[in-house]
Amino acid sequence: MNLNIIDNDLLSIQEARILAENAQEAQAVMASFSQKKLDTIVEATAAAAAVHAEELAKMSVEETDYGRWEDKFIKNRFASEYLTANLRGMKCVGIVDVDEEKKLADVGVPMGVLVSLCPATSPVSTTIYNTLIAIKSGNSIIFSPHPRAVKTIGKVLDIMIQAAEDAGLPQGALSYLQTVTKSGTIELMNHCSTALIINTGVPDMLDYAYQSGKPVIYGGAGNGPAFIERTADIHQAVLDIIASKTFDNGVASAAEQSVVVDKCIEAEVRREFVANGAYFMTDEEAARLGKLFYFKDGSLNPELSGKCAADLAKWADIPAPQDVKLLISEQKYVSEDNPYSKGKLLPVLSYFIEDDWMNACEKCIELLLTERQGHSLVIHSNDPEVIEQFAIKKPVGRVLVNTPAVFGSMGATTNLFPAFTLGSGSAGQGITSDNVSPKNLTYTRKVGYGVRRIGELGIGTPAGSVTKSNSLPEGGTANLQVLQKLLEEALANIK
Repeated sequence: MNLNIIDNDLLSIQEARILAENAQEAQAVMASFSQKKLDTIVEATAAAAAVHAEELAKMSVEETDYGRWEDKFIKNRFASEYLTANLRGMKCVGIVDVDEEKKLADVGVPMGVLVSLCPATSPVSTTIYNTLIAIKSGNSIIFSPHPRAVKTIGKVLDIMIQAAEDAGLPQGALSYLQTVTKSGTIELMNHCSTALIINTGVPDMLDYAYQSGKPVIYGGAGNGPAFIERTADIHQAVLDIIASKTFDNGVASAAEQSVVVDKCIEAEVRREFVANGAYFMTDEEAARLGKLFYFKDGSLNPELSGKCAADLAKWADIPAPQDVKLLISEQKYVSEDNPYSKGKLLPVLSYFIEDDWMNACEKCIELLLTERQGHSLVIHSNDPEVIEQFAIKKPVGRVLVNTPAVFGSMGATTNLFPAFTLGSGSAGQGITSDNVSPKNLTYTRKVGYGVRRIGELGIGTPAGSVTKSNSLPEGGTANLQVLQKLLEEALANIK
């Protein structure tokens, strides 16, 4: 009998329990911290991460074999520098808003102990981002590293833990599983100390997160389309789409997955794509490549994710130019068994031609509902009415107008909050469709001061003898009569 067998599941479960208990104790200490003290810790933590942004970018590509380190370097700096700049001055805990006129106040209260699951596609930037917004909002956070990025996520967390604790963060408030197993991650999510789960692009663990009964913020990959409408600046729209879809070799969750084109401008759109490095595959070529996307059981082939277009073309025996940036497959129908109807974490787009914006609208909805994530949609148009109709009708978390999907959704080319966890929309899952910010990691306690007495509402006074008050709500006597009736009914029930 071998008595030296190590059960990693049991080790991971025990470690998860210890981390959760420590995080809860640390949370009790953090609850007394002012926003100013939390901000000091955020600045120190971000600065430490920024110093190592390039090193960590290279390390993540070496470990995961996903994407380009140059683009990951940009994402790491975006998380450690641009996000930090946007956090300055934001009030998240304590008294965050006061309405002197209405005598109301809002108090921000941390959620508690958070559990974070980060993707292997953006392991460093997502870890930095989740750490900073957790500390900013006064929460403890425990990471369960992705199995494919354990070393990289551990490295960036070691750097940030040291910096944060040196700046005053309680020990245990920022931590991570070092023995990573599914059992340990499930134990973390189910632990009684856990208050909220942030799942950024780890769909395999989503069902377990929901089964925990805890609130879940989910940022999935989605199946976002981009519509080029007849009034669009076609040249700029094509440049935006190529820049977005080729960034980090297509692994960004918000990248365009399909292009839907207004028929009357299709020829010009196609010319622009070809002129800027895209290659339109034949049906046979697209079929060969499509067979590589998924395994027979329908699961995504992770070995293709984040590979450049030239390598994909080589593997599928497609005679594309050596400097090809993007592979495009023209499609007519959306279906569950069509690999080009689904999300693809690589520089490949499906291409649909529709007669007008109304048909394009329906096609975009079909695409969005195929994977039911309701993530993001882009419309390139200069027609305000068409833009409005797309914004109203699409089941998405965000509609982006005349901007690249990746950079617009993360708040680089728009004024959306800078984020790497992008909530899904009405057709998706999770508790928010926001670009997740520290505000999503607190709940708001409402404070209301008394501004009028029951007597002022006419209760207990002769009929019609209402006492006038300078604090009457807008609407005057009509509002007062409604209040009087409601309070009379409430008092009658008490008696």
